[in-house]
This record gives sequence, structure tokens and C-alpha cells, in this order.
Amino acid sequence: MGRGSPPAPRLALGVLVLLAALPSPAAGVNVTAVLAAFPNFSDFTRLLASSPVAGELAGRSSLTLLAVPNANLPRSPSAFAASSGADLADVLRYHVLLEYLSPSDLAHLPASGKLVTTLFQTTGRAPSDFGAVNLTAVAVGSTSTVVVRSPAPSPGSSNATVLGAVTSEPYNISVLAVGGLIVPSGFDIAASGSETRPSPAVNITRVLFDARGFNVAASMLEASGVADDLEADERGAGVTIFVPTDDAFADLPAIDRLQSLPADRKAVVLRFHVLHSYYPLGSLQSIVNPVQPTLATECTEAGRFTLNITRFNGSVAIDTGVVQATITRTVFDQNPVAVFAVSKVLLPKEMFGRGNTDTAAGAAPPATKAPDVSGGVGTPPAKLFSPPALHGTDIKPSSASARGANWRCIGLVYLQLHLSLVLLKIE
Repeated sequence: MGRGSPPAPRLALGVLVLLAALPSPAAGVNVTAVLAAFPNFSDFTRLLASSPVAGELAGRSSLTLLAVPNANLPRSPSAFAASSGADLADVLRYHVLLEYLSPSDLAHLPASGKLVTTLFQTTGRAPSDFGAVNLTAVAVGSTSTVVVRSPAPSPGSSNATVLGAVTSEPYNISVLAVGGLIVPSGFDIAASGSETRPSPAVNITRVLFDARGFNVAASMLEASGVADDLEADERGAGVTIFVPTDDAFADLPAIDRLQSLPADRKAVVLRFHVLHSYYPLGSLQSIVNPVQPTLATECTEAGRFTLNITRFNGSVAIDTGVVQATITRTVFDQNPVAVFAVSKVLLPKEMFGRGNTDTAAGAAPPATKAPDVSGGVGTPPAKLFSPPALHGTDIKPSSASARGANWRCIGLVYLQLHLSLVLLKIE
């Protein structure tokens, strides 16, 4: 053997130490601990700690907190909120965005602004999309600043300017300083004391119609009866719904005749956009098992009609084997229902893949069962795991024998490398 001890044990120990030191991306946020290092936000930190909001954030990740410096807070925040007909806890919830936004993201806002859902939306007390904020870049002389305002300003609402970045834990929490407390529009004061009441089932189609830009999806869900199925499933493990925008439907190629499918096949495509469990954005971003069964899987068999969900460039990408889409924003997030806008219509490869000429038979099981890569039956795993890289856009389904040959080749390469290392150590 060569001089010295083999490096493998030391390398394995180093890897274990490194993994142990890495923070869990899906860990909840301790917002008071994050702000503790910034004394100029101590008053805002005390407001959060004395309200239910800090506890609500402990189970969430992938957030942006709009924090108000001590000098910019009103003398009595409670009185300030009450003067607008608002509850202070809900005002604080309005300062928690359910999406991680870095200064770079703010520098690339679209001209029309960016609509971002807040924690206030999850209470069920925000009519329409009043539980969201609109981030808009405004030119001030030769520079540009970002203004945070309600999507439907009213006399009781307010807005604030983003002063700058305070701190961040990438993809877990970003803290931005704003110039004052922001009060949303459309408070339902009568409902403010109803937090302990069980919430009614979420009307998915109403959520989509109110959110604007999802009329096609809402109409299809309602006409097919799938919306009723979703509301029935809310009482179980919940649902996560990926909803294409109206623009995504308009961009469908002419060869993908989704609207001409029979009603039952069209319903399969709609169910293909749904995971049978509630996953907030942070859970999707920390996925380990990327292959997720859908409601369409439950109507067929395990291993079919699955989505490949991965984190890519700070966003969440969804690969169907035919198209690749990304989550563009959170539309609704209130346990047990999460609704996300996606950039493309998710077309299953079982119905729209190359070489599949019979789209009408897309829901029928094939003669050869596809390999079960989901790791289980047609329900999502209790825990989501970290993803591999994205697949290409033109992936063709390969046969089981071809995949087996590929794995054997990889195994032989690894064996040859291992033997070469052993021989070097002997020398």
C-alpha cells in the first residue's frame, strides 16, 4: 500500500461535516432572530414578536419581509392601523411577501409592476387580490426607486418606498427596508375576529377569476367539474394547483389541440396540473424527489402523468417531458390550498409526446407499463426533496432495456476508475 492512510475516510468525514453545516432550505423563518442584529429595526421586531405573525412565519420559508425602521414607524402603530379600519396583526402580515425577492429581482421589475401575494391573503379576509402588493419601479430623476402599494388603492390604503436591502438568507428570507407601514385596501372589519373559525372550502374558480389573467383556466375547471373535485380534496391533504395564464393558453401551438379533446381527456389534462397535497412555495423549492404524481396519476397508474419539479435559477421549474414551465407568482396560499401561476400549459407526454398520435386515448394505460420512478404510489411523499438539473425540452421516452444498458455502462466506468485508484495506492 502507499504511504499514509487512505484519503477516503477523511474525505467522507469532511463531506459529512460540510453537510451538517449547511442550513436546511426548507427550515422555517425565525424572523426576530434575523432582525436581532439590526437595532434600528428593534421597534418593528417587537411588533412582530408581540403578534401572532412571528409564530406563523416559523413554519414558512422563501419569504420577503418589508421591515420599517424605528424612525419611520408611527408613534402608535396600533392607532395608525385602527384609523384605517385595520387590525395591526393584519397590517404586519401585509409586510410579509410569500416569495423570495433579492435586490436583483427588484432591479428587473416589468414596466407594469409585479404582483406578489402576502401573508395577509392566507387569512381569507382579503377580498379579491387585495391581499397582494404591487411592486412598481418609479423613475426619480436619473435613478429608479421601487414603490410598494395595494393593487387597488383606496382612501384607507397606503404605500411605501423600498429604502434598500437589510439582510438575506438566499432563497429562505430577504429583508427589505421600507419607508413606512403599508395598509392594504378592502379590509373586512367584521371578519377580523374570526381567525379561530374553521374556514370554508376555497372556491378555486372564484380565486382565479378575482386574480385576473386566468379566465381560460377558471372556465375550463368549472365546465369540466374538476373544480368541484378540488374543493372536495381540500379537506384531506390539500391541493397544490399550477394554473397557466391566459397568455400561456394563447401561446399553445396549433398542433396541440387541447380545446378539441373530448371532455374526459381534457379533464385528465386539468388534473395533470394538480398535486394531491398542500405544498407552499418554499417546499417546492427544496424538493428532493423531483418526480411528483398528479391527480391524473391517481386516475391511471403509478409512474404515469407525473411532473418533474426542480429549483432552477432561484425559481421553480416544471418539466412534463413535453414542455418546461416556471412558476411566475403565487396566486393563493392558504393551507390547505396553494395556487401558483405557471408560464406554460402543462401538456402530459402520455398524450402530447412525440410519436403519440392518439391523443384521445391519452388516459388509457399503455401496453408496457412505464418504470415507476415516483418512489411510491400515486400520492405525493410526506417530505419533498432537493432536485437534480432540468431535463431538455425534447426528451423522448426511452425503453427500459435502453435505460438498463446506460446504467450498466455507467457502472463499468465507475468500476474502472475505482480499480485504477486502487492500483495507484498499491504502487
